[in-house]
Amino acid sequence: MTIVRAMRTTSRVRRSLARWTLCVLGAVTLAGCGSGSPSSMSTSTAPSASSSQQACSGCGTALVSLTDQPGDFVSYIVKVDSLSLTRSDGTVVQTVPVTTQVDFAQLVNLSEIVSADQIPAGHYTSASLTLDFTGATIVVDTSTGEVTVPAADILNGATGQPLTGPVTLNLSLSSDDQLVVNSGTISNLALDFNLLASNTVNLTATPLTVTVNPTLTASLSPDAAKQIHVRGPLVSVSASASDYVISVRPFQDQDDTTGQVTVATNDSTKYLINGTSYVGSAGLAQLAMLSAGTLTSAYGAWTLASGAFTATLVLAGSSAEGATGSVQGTVLARSGNTLTVGAGLLFNPEAAAISFERQTSVMIGSGTLVTEEGQSGSFTATDISVGQQLRVSGTAGTDSSGNPTLDATAGVALLLPTSGVGVVTGTTTGSVTLNLQQLGGMSASALDFAGTGATSQQDATASAYQVSLPSSISASATSAGSVVGFTGFVTPFGSAPPDFAATTWIGSNQGVAMFDAWWASPGLTAPFATLTGSEILVSQATLQTSAGKVLRIGGMAVDPATLGSGLQLLPDMTAAAQSFAIVHVKSQSVDNFSTFNDFATALATDLNGSDGLVQVWAEGSYASGALTADHVIATLMN
Repeated sequence: MTIVRAMRTTSRVRRSLARWTLCVLGAVTLAGCGSGSPSSMSTSTAPSASSSQQACSGCGTALVSLTDQPGDFVSYIVKVDSLSLTRSDGTVVQTVPVTTQVDFAQLVNLSEIVSADQIPAGHYTSASLTLDFTGATIVVDTSTGEVTVPAADILNGATGQPLTGPVTLNLSLSSDDQLVVNSGTISNLALDFNLLASNTVNLTATPLTVTVNPTLTASLSPDAAKQIHVRGPLVSVSASASDYVISVRPFQDQDDTTGQVTVATNDSTKYLINGTSYVGSAGLAQLAMLSAGTLTSAYGAWTLASGAFTATLVLAGSSAEGATGSVQGTVLARSGNTLTVGAGLLFNPEAAAISFERQTSVMIGSGTLVTEEGQSGSFTATDISVGQQLRVSGTAGTDSSGNPTLDATAGVALLLPTSGVGVVTGTTTGSVTLNLQQLGGMSASALDFAGTGATSQQDATASAYQVSLPSSISASATSAGSVVGFTGFVTPFGSAPPDFAATTWIGSNQGVAMFDAWWASPGLTAPFATLTGSEILVSQATLQTSAGKVLRIGGMAVDPATLGSGLQLLPDMTAAAQSFAIVHVKSQSVDNFSTFNDFATALATDLNGSDGLVQVWAEGSYASGALTADHVIATLMN
């Protein structure tokens, strides 16, 4: 076996403790280069000359991006030791060989570009991800609050013993799902570390336990619905091509770089540079005035057809993540100019490390630069209110009791789109009143709404939370008692009602449906009433024998045991990206399939052994006892 270390530059050789926040779908994008000659690797449709970089002979440029699906976790911090690809001839390419911290719970709606290295062309048949649970921080969201799981209660699904070291998960790609890297082409592989499918939480155990069966799946198409993030020091700017080049430095890494990437911009791109806002060409001109090596961060979208990554928001200098201390979380309370930020991921640049903090005291003021992601206009510290999710930068420290603090009086606060769930209690034109259940990922009971109203009598209340709707959204069909979801921004502090301005509205029958069920080891050898290339039927009897099960439709949870005819799992033939996988717990391997038929055929064969099914997870759309899925994962004990 040949081992190839992908081409990279590092400021020093070290085992980085930088932040990697992965969510549940990731993309590996590979742009081919000409054999034996320099190539221009760019994510823009019109790459500038400055984007050229020297490629190895016969190599392609691997643009690696990772993300994650949501689970019932407030925080899930582990170390990623390596991510490698294996070619059909046995050549192993380490795309991300530097150890770094990752909070998988933080990137639910984001994919992070983590590498743009050169790798040899060829057919890649498998991928391996090594996770190190030494010192892991796992915080579970239970019905009674947040619980931090001690190391002794984080269990290896294969052995039942505490998981305190590294685990390597090997993902095999089916023959029609292999990654092919050719000269002059762009190839994609979406890697998905699924928190919900990878972990079983036993709420009835005393103390609570988390059993880990790491699950990595793949698709040849990245998730177009997720925002892409890329971060790193500035290399050059091309005003004529409306783009700029950076050396990729993922998450909060302070030293290492993993190749170069070109970021395209347009007249709508917004910039926040050293605390000052710009739009379009004016922002690009300011970016060009910065010194090479200045830290940048960009959010945007990847267009598969054109091979372009175009930024909608660019942060640079002191405004970029990782330039100073920062915390990302939800505002639990506000008193004057002091925020209490809950469930926060705190970054301390001096320690080059991240930590989960239940509460962080954040000081803001007139000098705090405030902006809203995806929104135009002028914002101030008044726009920060209770329930709002945000990322705020400043000087990290501690108070006299050793509790974490962040002085952002001269920092930057980026207000993030915030989601909530509630039960409808009434509707009027342009407004809905809810019994609020959750906001910003926090239980409504954890939020202190004091001061949110124009008067104290008008402060928001969870039992009568008022959400305004834009004219483009109608809630006329929403009935009292229905569970709904919404996304937008909290009303500025001291100005409610309304309490929240929604930009999107999801009825209980409109959201993504997710099914998850699990059984005790050694599992079921004949779990399905029907197992064909067009249908899997989980019978009512099988559902009744499960150790736990849930069916979530939008914001509503349904007990699958109430489905008299069981639950059908059908393939979604219209989905742009499909992924089906069989996880083997004892061998710590995953077989990935691009078609439901291949998946079902292999599953029928694998179930002929003595070790059976211990978990099935599926995601898609639900109607009348059938889940039409674009993602299905079956976990076996073998």
